[in-house]
Amino acid sequence: MKIVMLDGETLPLPLTAPPGCSDWQVRGHTAENAIVTALQDATVAITNKVPLRAATLEQLPSLRFICVAATGYDCIDIDACRARGIVVSNVPGYSTQSVSEGVIAAIFALRRQLLDYATSTRTAWPEAQHFCLHRQPIQDIGGATLGIIGKGDIGQATGKLARALGMKVQFAERKGSTSLRDGYVSFEQVLATSDILSLHCPLSEQTRQLIDREALSQMKPQALLINTARGGLINEEDLAEALQQGRIGGAALDVLSSEPPAADNPLLRPGLTNLLLTPHIAWASQSGVHNLLQGITANLVAFSQGQPINVVS
Repeated sequence: MKIVMLDGETLPLPLTAPPGCSDWQVRGHTAENAIVTALQDATVAITNKVPLRAATLEQLPSLRFICVAATGYDCIDIDACRARGIVVSNVPGYSTQSVSEGVIAAIFALRRQLLDYATSTRTAWPEAQHFCLHRQPIQDIGGATLGIIGKGDIGQATGKLARALGMKVQFAERKGSTSLRDGYVSFEQVLATSDILSLHCPLSEQTRQLIDREALSQMKPQALLINTARGGLINEEDLAEALQQGRIGGAALDVLSSEPPAADNPLLRPGLTNLLLTPHIAWASQSGVHNLLQGITANLVAFSQGQPINVVS
């Protein structure tokens, strides 16, 4: 069985071959025009973000299994895989602790104005007239309302941590829904009443650019937007404009619509001091990485034994 990982450099630790693998290849990265060549005669492909679409899959008659080295699998054409009998598995739940803690860290950083104070203190404090230096207003976390879009494992874990801090938590119903499920609040009400909005839903045609100019205009003027899910959930030009004009209080983004981002991405413009931007690493605590490597290996072993697990196709 030939196994090829297409983007091994996306993992901070090396992935080792599972027992019984006769041909094991880990590529650091793979350009889209090199995917077919890289996967020639491969039975198994492992990909984190390298896309495997219908036109590519048609040229890979030996491919039988795709292991997504992540929870989200929007990089895979699931319908094309089903049509060709290719099994697709993901690694669910590996980053729940890491990402939910990352969201809480971002809330503290933004509500407590840690970025502004940390970057200004060394130069501004020695010039101050008093023992303390007041700059941006500091807000408490306890008592704030957190709106969560997406009630999967990470969304629920984030809500649990937030409640432990004394926050009020509400989960948003799907945009445009005419009915409310138990435990949900309408999408519009969550936008209007949340002090912090955190995104934890999959990227699909229904959720693409879910947060656009209209949605941003419904948020509180000092509200915060946090995205650790997928960059495509946000219209980035609209968000950059809202941040520049002070129409929302700030944002913390661990994901962008294209990664790595183009140099002209509007969210890379200078002057967005109310934006905390990190390079898609909310998942990558030591426990998160360990869980992911273990999950990939478990998926490979299960497939080789004819009993695939975590199947999403």
